[in-house]
Amino acid sequence: MDFIKKATGSGSGTTQQQTGGSPQQDYGDKAASMLDKKYNDGRLGEAKLEKITDGLRTGYEKATGNKVNSKISN
Repeated sequence: MDFIKKATGSGSGTTQQQTGGSPQQDYGDKAASMLDKKYNDGRLGEAKLEKITDGLRTGYEKATGNKVNSKISN
């Protein structure tokens, strides 16, 4: 039954709540985190990855003139 609680996020201590000023992870942040863990053993850290993905979003928006889809970026 624990897998059901984890899937729905209703178990005690199974959800990660955002506290304070920490940003909510979107799909772009999750993908960067996954790649960092796979190829770099997680050495960059969350703050550095956030700066990288923010820079990529800004560059994309400047180059294309379009906003990044809200499903991908917050």
